[in-house]
Amino acid sequence: MIDGLVERKVMFLKTDILNKKILIVDDEIELIVLMEAVLRKEGFSNIYKAKTGDEAIQMCKRISPDIILLDIMLPDVDGFEVCKEIRRETYVPVIFLSAKSDDFDKFLAFKLGADDYVTKPFSPQEVVLRIIANLKRNTYVKEKKEEIIQCNHIKMDLKKRKVMKWENEVYVTAKEYKLLLYMIQNVNCILSKNIICLNVWGIDFEGYDNTVMVHIRKLREKLEDDPSNPKLIKTIKSMGYKLCTQDE
Repeated sequence: MIDGLVERKVMFLKTDILNKKILIVDDEIELIVLMEAVLRKEGFSNIYKAKTGDEAIQMCKRISPDIILLDIMLPDVDGFEVCKEIRRETYVPVIFLSAKSDDFDKFLAFKLGADDYVTKPFSPQEVVLRIIANLKRNTYVKEKKEEIIQCNHIKMDLKKRKVMKWENEVYVTAKEYKLLLYMIQNVNCILSKNIICLNVWGIDFEGYDNTVMVHIRKLREKLEDDPSNPKLIKTIKSMGYKLCTQDE
C-alpha cells in the first residue's frame, strides 16, 4: 500500500524537488545502501553519504544539503551534537533515524531543531514520504519569505505583525500569532500537541493539553467562518491539528 502511495506521489513531484540534495548520515552501510537505492528508484539523484558525525558536519559545509537523514548513534560524536552544530549554519530539514525510541530522545531531538523522528526498524518507503513532505514544506516556507504570507482567506503581515481575515484586521495575542505563524509555515502537515508545545511554547507537552486546545479554539473563533465546523484548522483524531489549504 505504501509503495503505491510513494509511486503516485513522486509522479507529481516537480523536478526541482527531485533534484534536491539529500545527505544520509549513518554508520550502518546496509541502511545507507538501502535508502540510496529506494531514493534513486523514486527519482532522486543527488544523494550524499556520511558515516561519522565529523564527516557529516564537514559535508554540510561543503555541499549545503537540502535535507538530512541523521542517525543518533554514530562512532565519533552522537547525532544530537551533529544536529546542534548543523543548526549553527543552516535550518534545512533534519530527520532523525534512530533505534532509540524513548520519549526523552525524541523531545531532545526536536528541542535541538529536528523536523521529524523515525524509529528503527522503519519502512524505507515511509521515510521517502517523510522526505517529500519536509522538502515540499521547506520549499513553501522559502517561497513565503516576503513580508505578507497567505493561506486561504487569512493573511499575515510579518513586518507589522498583523493578521487579516478577508482583508479585515483581526486582533490576536502574541502567542496566538506565534501559533498561527508556525502552522502556516507547516501548512497541510499534521502537528501533534507535543510538536506545537516545543515550537510555540518551548516546553514539553506534559500538562499543557488544555493550553493548546484553548489557543486553537480561540484562533478558530477569530479566523473560521464557522468555528463549530472548522475548514481552516482541522483536528486530526488522535494525532493533532492541521492548517489546511482549500485544495487539501
